Amino acid sequence: MGMRVLLGLLLAVVMMLASGASSAHPHVWITATSELLYAEDGSITGVRHAWTFDDMFSAYAVQGLEAKKKGAYTREELGSLAQTNVESLKEYAYFTFARADGKKERFNEPIDYFLDYKDTVLTLHFTLPLKTPVKPKQLVLEVFDRSFFIDFQMAKDNPVKLVGAPVGCQMKLDRPSDGTATAQKLNEQTFMDGPNANFGMMFANKITVDCP
Repeated sequence: MGMRVLLGLLLAVVMMLASGASSAHPHVWITATSELLYAEDGSITGVRHAWTFDDMFSAYAVQGLEAKKKGAYTREELGSLAQTNVESLKEYAYFTFARADGKKERFNEPIDYFLDYKDTVLTLHFTLPLKTPVKPKQLVLEVFDRSFFIDFQMAKDNPVKLVGAPVGCQMKLDRPSDGTATAQKLNEQTFMDGPNANFGMMFANKITVDCP
């Protein structure tokens, strides 16, 4: 088994734990930006994410990965890792949940995905096309991990952009409070059972777009 494939499988295991592991605090931290994509007719066609992993996870993911230049990795050298990453996210709905005028919407598999490596951290870029473009009065998009294994934080600067949105659309971002301290007070069994099984929902990043 090649080192690149092995690293991809290891990353897949970690991402699977994101939904299945009972954990009272995050193990992976992601800083995210999102772009909502609009067609010329004003309908929403999808969302483009950029997720930057924390230093520790990034170092783990690239450990032993071959590169022509030490400490630097090209998009091509990270290609297999990017593919495995997005494939492992499918089971968890890409941690991205959309409702158009209250109706749950679904996404197709990611396109235009790649990893880049800069300043010792990995960033995963990918686009999630909606199965059916929609033109709602209100769109609600939430990004979070139900198990709170991954802590998603929207970037401080320009966390959300509307790309090609109709004139008059207004966007609001509701950031979650820091749930780590609260989560650590819950024991493992509490996390597995009862109302806290979806604890991460309390710390969703909620994007609301209202259009005329």
